[in-house]
Amino acid sequence: MNLRDVSTIPDTMVNMSSEVRWLTAQEQHLWRGWLKLNTKLASALHRELQEDAGLSMPDFEVLVHLTDNPEGRVRVTELAGLLQWERSRVSHHIKRMERRGLVGRMECSEDGRGAFVVITPQGRAAIEEAAPGHVMAVRRLVFDALSEEERAVLAAVIDKLLARTDQAPTHE
Repeated sequence: MNLRDVSTIPDTMVNMSSEVRWLTAQEQHLWRGWLKLNTKLASALHRELQEDAGLSMPDFEVLVHLTDNPEGRVRVTELAGLLQWERSRVSHHIKRMERRGLVGRMECSEDGRGAFVVITPQGRAAIEEAAPGHVMAVRRLVFDALSEEERAVLAAVIDKLLARTDQAPTHE
């Protein structure tokens, strides 16, 4: 179905379709390419992390946030915000990482309800093992293909879109 052809849209959607600014062919090409790139890049990076260090991309993201903190710990709620995950997803993932010895939990003395996720020596060793291969993959798949000027433009575009998504209202 051609989404811009109103004759192929069900009657219940016709009124809505007249208000929609449909994507141009160029925009549609860009959008579909963006989605395909996100999928392929995430898949390739995940596969390399798994093969090189036995970590999933979510494991790596958690460990990166923990190592970004000088104390090697982050509150569960803050980690959920950093990862853009629901708190329950963070809790389930942390449990799996705890079973593998990558992280631990530590009660927060200032707030009996809260807890910290803490990187373990084994978790630190895992990210230190994974990081060189990950950086090489990112360089090979992204940065080596771009000129310095293209990198600057891409960084500006990403910053602009991230700022816009940060301002966007959420739909319930």
